[in-house]
Amino acid sequence: MDVRLTTEQRELRDAAARLADDLGPGSVLDLADDDRAARLEKAIAATGWRTLRSDGASGVEVALVVEEFARGLIDVPFVGPVLADELYTRLTEAGGPTEGSTDGVSADGVAAAASGGATVAVDGVAIDAKGLRGLLGLDGTRVLAGTVGATVEGVDLTRLTGEPAGPLTAVGTLDEETALRFRALALVVTTADMLGAARGALTLGAEYAKVRQQYGHAIGSYQAIAHLLAEARALVEGAVSVLRHAAWAVDELAAAEAVQAALVAKAYTERAARTICETSIQVHGGIGNTWECLAHVFLRRVLTSAELFPATLEEIDLGLS
Repeated sequence: MDVRLTTEQRELRDAAARLADDLGPGSVLDLADDDRAARLEKAIAATGWRTLRSDGASGVEVALVVEEFARGLIDVPFVGPVLADELYTRLTEAGGPTEGSTDGVSADGVAAAASGGATVAVDGVAIDAKGLRGLLGLDGTRVLAGTVGATVEGVDLTRLTGEPAGPLTAVGTLDEETALRFRALALVVTTADMLGAARGALTLGAEYAKVRQQYGHAIGSYQAIAHLLAEARALVEGAVSVLRHAAWAVDELAAAEAVQAALVAKAYTERAARTICETSIQVHGGIGNTWECLAHVFLRRVLTSAELFPATLEEIDLGLS
């Protein structure tokens, strides 16, 4: 494995970072700015990045965009559509929707996935579903389709969830290898989301430590704060390493090995990201526990992504504890 990013991958990452910096929310109040969200939606739709996988992108490239979008708290659908696109692509490679499965509710889900307007279901719940009508899910090796019903806010203030409008209908079957590879990508994508949010929280805390003063000096000049931030930075670097390997493994290793790499990455990053977000809140002091501070929004996103395609230590056979 070559850990270096190619020129094209760096350019993709930088483009995603610029978009997130320009149109992502800069405060909790910005989350309620519909005009900003509409501009963001238009910009992301124009990139075509929701169909990265069907356009031939690698797992590493998908992870890079997801990470930057989470760092900027992008609050329009991306994770859900990217995974729906992967499912639709694998379904078409397997021969497309089965005969008799494209009536009613399932037809809407498949058609929406074909145009990038679908999200993915996890345990029967539509995730990252704001403004989307199509729904695809995977039950074992069966691909299910339906439509999204009413959406609601959850713990994560940047994404909406929704119940299916009706029962999900089986529209095709994947072989076991392909189903495992989809799971590996899903684990990688949600891990990248956690890492991006953790990086955003760390940046927020570090910037605050530069401007907040106590006893005539910036609080970041004191070891108690500097060491916390340094330890958080080390956790970020560790998460980058395991995530980059897992993202590479999605396309380069056997499906079962790719899943194992992704499980390790998610288990490590989940713990690291929670610690980093809590560190950011601690560095902010009293204001870190208030609604107006963005630190809790990053933490909410980490907690939510951790529960999407969760990784348990029992699944990892490397003796981790």
